Amino acid sequence: MGWPLALSAGLMEQKQRALFGALGPLAIGHLAAIFLIILPFSMLTVLVFWQREIQISAALILITFGLYRFINRRHPLLLARIAPTRLALWSFVIAIAHGAGLMLVPMYLGLHQADEMASAHMGASTLMANSVAMALLVSLVHVMAMITTGGLTAFLVYHWLGLTFVSRSWFNLDGFWALSLIAIGLIALGLTW
Repeated sequence: MGWPLALSAGLMEQKQRALFGALGPLAIGHLAAIFLIILPFSMLTVLVFWQREIQISAALILITFGLYRFINRRHPLLLARIAPTRLALWSFVIAIAHGAGLMLVPMYLGLHQADEMASAHMGASTLMANSVAMALLVSLVHVMAMITTGGLTAFLVYHWLGLTFVSRSWFNLDGFWALSLIAIGLIALGLTW
């Protein structure tokens, strides 16, 4: 969702370097939001015994949130009050508001096999350290995919479509985003069976 801001930075300064310069703060804000959501789950030693139930609950919450976002597409006024120059803050808030971190929770939980963790008889501190490392890895992989895709989209629009296209056309991706939350929740739910 941040690619329009990267595109805007490039078009306003009329420099491709500004477009790519905007991607760093967008990635930092998105990473912080994702990690903030996944981190508490990585520290739950209760995952050893209740991993499947927590994963199902997370998938159902994700589906419910996706349905809510699909029905209620209004953005909180707070999002409009963040200056476009504060890209990292904007990226953090928008990622939280759109449920980006929430989308990764069922997938993150699916990466852990509760039976393997329980049978290994790992200490709680070792388990949490491994889980926090996995949470950081999941967050980093997601952000790299997001920033690559968003940066490529902004780059292509900047070079081939330009300001005229952006000013004459507006497409709202909120419905698509809500449907993707629902789809990921259904996939995560299906993987628990």
